[in-house]
Amino acid sequence: MLVFPNAKLNLGLYITERRPDGFHNLETVFLPLPWTDALEILPAETGHLTSIALTGRPIPGDPVTNLCVRAYELLQADFPQLPPVQMYLHKIVPIGAGLGGGSADAAFALKAANELFGLNIPSETLEGYARRLGADCAFFIQNKPVLAVERGDVFQEIDLSLTGTGCVVVYPNLHISTPEAFAGITPQPPAHGLREALAQPLETWRDTVSNDFERSLAPKYPVLAAIKQELYAAGATYASLSGSGSAVYGLWAAGAPAAMPWPTEYTVWQGVL
Repeated sequence: MLVFPNAKLNLGLYITERRPDGFHNLETVFLPLPWTDALEILPAETGHLTSIALTGRPIPGDPVTNLCVRAYELLQADFPQLPPVQMYLHKIVPIGAGLGGGSADAAFALKAANELFGLNIPSETLEGYARRLGADCAFFIQNKPVLAVERGDVFQEIDLSLTGTGCVVVYPNLHISTPEAFAGITPQPPAHGLREALAQPLETWRDTVSNDFERSLAPKYPVLAAIKQELYAAGATYASLSGSGSAVYGLWAAGAPAAMPWPTEYTVWQGVL
């Protein structure tokens, strides 16, 4: 079975308080982004262990601990009839970019295995498996815009459609780890309620919708602010860092913008949502 795990964007991101368990409560809206990896899962012809072959962007770490493998092993623990599989992951979405690429791969592995082997696991139960793999992993099970709260894994419905909106996502070949990003954060309530701010026209978001990570990361990495300014200079209606970085995106209310020149070492996705 061949699937195409997509990335996500964060529309606003507020770190509201530190939790007793050491994590943070946050408020953000996750939006699916049609920038995809490719993942194939097939029953293994030989061997007794699940394996994964990786191509495309390099993925650090031992392949046996890849999130896709771990996702399948979670299902095997509860469904021992599942056979070993061979996975093929072609990585396109940048890693450490705030786009959720690894989490998407794991979630799509869960969904693909569920369909391939007829497990009939409901979406809510699949989300439970996904939460054990990563805070934003569960979002990709239903893969629709949601307001995410607590650790980013509790979802609320939100009436939001950006269909037809132009989008440019720029990754400056800069990996920012989650611990590094959180090290500069001082939790605080948002100045504007996110649900209410996003209900207003896109033209107003520049003044009311922000990402808390920008305050600490932009001074440390000036390239982030420079990209954001370039997007606004090119006519973006709204621009922001996604997640904990380092991808910066711009949205155009009028649809797809003209192609923009970027340094050759950058990775850029451009399209219409």
